[in-house]
Amino acid sequence: MAFKLNISDKGKAWKIESEARGLAGKSVGESVHGKEINHDLEGYEFEITGGSDIAGFPLAKNVEGIGLKRILFSRGFGMRENGKGLRRRKTVRGKTIAETTVQINMKVMKHGNKKLAEIFPEQNKGKAEKKAEHKKE
Repeated sequence: MAFKLNISDKGKAWKIESEARGLAGKSVGESVHGKEINHDLEGYEFEITGGSDIAGFPLAKNVEGIGLKRILFSRGFGMRENGKGLRRRKTVRGKTIAETTVQINMKVMKHGNKKLAEIFPEQNKGKAEKKAEHKKE
């Protein structure tokens, strides 16, 4: 199963799909070399910041393993800040990436030789260009 990777770099997000089997077993907070994902990303280094599983449950940084767990939250991680004293039990998945993980969020820690705009030119188009291309179809 392919992972949907969201790579964040200074306010710009790049979306790719990858069969990178090297990501399985990694945890949220760990770093990944770019060539483990795609040979075009050689020289890049990414940090895994989160993700979600096939059912949409988010990966929680403070939960060990790959299983689902219901945790009582009092602040942060999907909780509103204005609810003083409010606590809520939410289901989250452990921080380790497994075959049930579908989406992985990453941020760029170290840049490679080529810019991401050169590696993914189809995602670098403006809104007007995308709209014109969609009308042609």
